[in-house]
Amino acid sequence: MKYDFDKIHDRKNTGSSKWDLLKPLFGSADVLPLWVADMDFPVAQPILKALQNRTQHPFFGYSYARESTIQSVVDRMQRKYNWKIEPEWVVFTPGVISALNVAVRTITHPGDAIILQEPVYYPFFSTVTGSGCQIARNPLVFRKNRYEMDFAGLTNLFQPQGSPAIAPGRIKGIILCNPHNPIGRLWSKEEQTRLGEIILKAGGIVIADEIHCEILYRGYKHHPFASIADDFAQNSIICMAPSKTFNLAGLEASSIIIPNKKLRQNFTSTMAGILPRPNLFGYVALEAAYRDGDEWLEQMLAYLQKNLEFTVRYFKENIPRIKIIKPQGTYLVWLDCRGLGLDNATLRQLFREKAKVGLDDGFVFGAGGDGFQRMNIACPRALLTRALECIARSVNEL
Repeated sequence: MKYDFDKIHDRKNTGSSKWDLLKPLFGSADVLPLWVADMDFPVAQPILKALQNRTQHPFFGYSYARESTIQSVVDRMQRKYNWKIEPEWVVFTPGVISALNVAVRTITHPGDAIILQEPVYYPFFSTVTGSGCQIARNPLVFRKNRYEMDFAGLTNLFQPQGSPAIAPGRIKGIILCNPHNPIGRLWSKEEQTRLGEIILKAGGIVIADEIHCEILYRGYKHHPFASIADDFAQNSIICMAPSKTFNLAGLEASSIIIPNKKLRQNFTSTMAGILPRPNLFGYVALEAAYRDGDEWLEQMLAYLQKNLEFTVRYFKENIPRIKIIKPQGTYLVWLDCRGLGLDNATLRQLFREKAKVGLDDGFVFGAGGDGFQRMNIACPRALLTRALECIARSVNEL
């Protein structure tokens, strides 16, 4: 089936966070929203058909993950990554962020610490602090328009004087974001191996947020952290979902892969009573996406590739004062606006009030985010073009 990603669909007044919360979030209802990680593309027809078929059975009681749903995750890991997982390793949650909260509580006690590599997806901060834990900071290194992990800094965190505010032995793990949101870096197998060796040597656990792992640009390949080595698998919690890949965030279904039996039991025990399982439509959509969504996904990625190339070219030719950190994965583009010479408040005003384009402020992603903006390019090209023209006009008027 041929999908039309150029068609603009009116999503207003549908309960869409992206389109219906513009005034409270951005101060105006006429802002063009390119902020939250929500595509402006309709879902694949097999997913829609599966949901429609399920509504024909007029019973919506308590549900669970059927064997076929679990097997769809197993099959996808094998097909996509040549990673053989067992069905019992899979735990379903209503979202990756909720799973991260459970994971942190599973491996820590209040007062412990979790490592974050900033700038990073901002809900990670409250995930750690909301669990009564401290943040052990290991900011990414930005050089020559590229982000890299600071392995020396990571190693130093576990030394007696590496993090004076955190008592020795209290760092229990790291949240690894791959591909990394907001910068779009896909961490290579070699980079993950170095990170894993450091964390495991210190007795820590790697909690991997791999929710964007299927949204990759040409020439890049994802390696799930747990697939790299057996000891990595036994000391990790892998969080995946079809929500970003297939635009299903509102259906809230994620697959958490935990090979270590004891760690998995502790995770499910922590989860019991405080976190529900996905709703039945989430299970239906997840299975349909993983089994029958690849035709749509292939076309969407080809369209997204062209959106990225168009965006990079447009900034270079029309807005050269803003530099793009070209992503390797995700449909999020990290914009380096420091060349404009504006503070965070004035930069926000420029985009929201003058350009009328709603982006995410870089500073909310933590250290290294000042002077940056995050832009979602997963939309029809006409909308993207309009947004870029508005940005160009506002910047050029400075």
